[in-house]
Amino acid sequence: MTQVVVPVRYPLTKHSKATLREAVEIAREEDASLTVLHVNLYHNSKGISRGELKRAVEAAIDDLPQVRYVVRTGLLVEETILNEVADQRADVVVIGRKQASRWRKMVRRLIDDPDIERFLQEELDAKVVTV
Repeated sequence: MTQVVVPVRYPLTKHSKATLREAVEIAREEDASLTVLHVNLYHNSKGISRGELKRAVEAAIDDLPQVRYVVRTGLLVEETILNEVADQRADVVVIGRKQASRWRKMVRRLIDDPDIERFLQEELDAKVVTV
């Protein structure tokens, strides 16, 4: 089955909701399962639970497809997302435009080419959709 992963902020922002809606649409079109991912940062004591994430997403989006909710704790958001996407063997990753710009900065530190979509596709073997 096709796997779509969408990282979101909590509480859900306007941008997170738009990214989530796009991920849900892609999951429906692909008849895919959807993983909604949130990263709690080690240095932030205000972590959320899977249940809180699930309630927020279900309140924001009607008629969800098959969804898995994942909350990970990490030092760097981008690295934690990459690890989860790799672990899930995701076929599609849906990220917000703001997230993409943060990833560009991180990738610039690693390589000279800041094309984040291409970098992620090469590293993860997944289609990347930027909303």
